[in-house]
Amino acid sequence: MKKALFILMMLLLLGIVFSYAQCGKKQVITASKTEYLDASGNVQRTVDESTTIEYNDSLIVITTGAEGQEMRGAVKSITCGWKTAYKEGKTVIKAPIVDPRGDVKNLTITIEGKEGKLVLLAEAEERPERKIRIVIDKFEEKSSL
Repeated sequence: MKKALFILMMLLLLGIVFSYAQCGKKQVITASKTEYLDASGNVQRTVDESTTIEYNDSLIVITTGAEGQEMRGAVKSITCGWKTAYKEGKTVIKAPIVDPRGDVKNLTITIEGKEGKLVLLAEAEERPERKIRIVIDKFEEKSSL
């Protein structure tokens, strides 16, 4: 009985370590379509545009559109729990983001994987009536940010 309990505790510990290890790495997300939603989650408009989001535990950089407009900010908090890396799980990032005009938006970004489909949802405290959703084309580790 003690041996089975010990093995169960070790497996649980390894699962926690693996989940955190992925969270602590530099990540890059790419997408080709952006959906703008209302507060209820209804799609208001869809835009075909490239988006790249790069982040680690301290910095997030969002690049959108053909002109490569860049927004960036310091990560205030990040939590994650992935059962299967880049397929099943969730990451939540909170960060104040500075847009190209110099405006600051306090974003909560949720990256969620269900059944292998990855979706990112961005919500700004300053604009609760609007959400942005992208279906992720590619989600991977990156060597540097």
